[in-house]
Amino acid sequence: MSRPTPLRDVHESLGATLTDFAGWLMPLRYGSESAEHNAVRQAAGLFDLSHMGEIFVTGPQAGEALDYALVGHLSALASGRARYTMIVNERGGVLDDLIVYRLGDEEFMVVANASNYEKVGEELKNRAKSYNAVVEDRSEQYALIAVQGPRAQEILATLTDADLAGLKYYAGLPGLVDGRQALIARTGYTGEDGFELFVANQDAVPLWHALTEAGRTYGLRAAGLSSRDTLRLEAGMPLYGNELGVELTPFDAGLGRVVKFDKPGDFVGRSALEAVKDTPPRRRLVGLVARGRRVPRHGYPVTKDGAVVGEVTSGAPSQTLGKPIAMAYVDSGVEAGLAVDIRGSHEPMDLIELPFYRRNK
Repeated sequence: MSRPTPLRDVHESLGATLTDFAGWLMPLRYGSESAEHNAVRQAAGLFDLSHMGEIFVTGPQAGEALDYALVGHLSALASGRARYTMIVNERGGVLDDLIVYRLGDEEFMVVANASNYEKVGEELKNRAKSYNAVVEDRSEQYALIAVQGPRAQEILATLTDADLAGLKYYAGLPGLVDGRQALIARTGYTGEDGFELFVANQDAVPLWHALTEAGRTYGLRAAGLSSRDTLRLEAGMPLYGNELGVELTPFDAGLGRVVKFDKPGDFVGRSALEAVKDTPPRRRLVGLVARGRRVPRHGYPVTKDGAVVGEVTSGAPSQTLGKPIAMAYVDSGVEAGLAVDIRGSHEPMDLIELPFYRRNK
């Protein structure tokens, strides 16, 4: 049975279409997917992300333990900052992509995807055994609410005295939001400015209502998983299980920059990743824009002159571009003349470098 988030009753009261996602009962949409998507691009959207996992690593060697466990140089992270990174296996295959927040000198929070956080927590415990550090999965204690969009700061500022204007991208600070303790992080998965609020479960419902009321005059809308997916797709952000997986390395996904070979000491997967870092991958991740109206979907073959040269990893209609778009792995060296086989019809596509959309800063 799917697990509900603390906001289940709220979603039902709003008429949300609920669906199972990674074992959680989550809102797919509240009404119009396109209206939710456009609200985030033009004003702001309110998301329940409580299915994500929060794993804490604490102790005198917490940073060193994460340096060994993950591909990034986390001990160099300043307090109050966050970093996108990955956990890989010994062969360099991606087990999950993560955001790590440094909350203090000896305290880090690792945020993992809903489908992987239990596995990530166990892997971190195993990898930290030889360090003076404690790994604790506290996912059950937290709800996560995101406000995303160009008006997110204005909305949140009505409920907190925290220095939102001074909060940099990929940074976080503790503060009161509507009188409730939260970690306020300037992070997101939509390609827009915005904030993610980590709060105690019991504070999720009153905080959601407070944000809804605060955003009423700003065009804030509740937004579900469908719009979150199309927003991240336009922004060229990978999704685990689509663009990332255990059979792929960070270099395959064009994300080799997250692997820090210059950090001190060894780390899991280092040898395998060093062996491939200077070798061009057989396939590369690209963007495809359809010339017609048919939508390429996950798993559809990408072809050139009738021969298969790749595979779609994510695809959807783009509200912002007004055309169907997709991310796909295609053979290196292939630049033009591409099509996607959509139920036997080879629909022509234009190849572009990601992302499809980049906000004005």
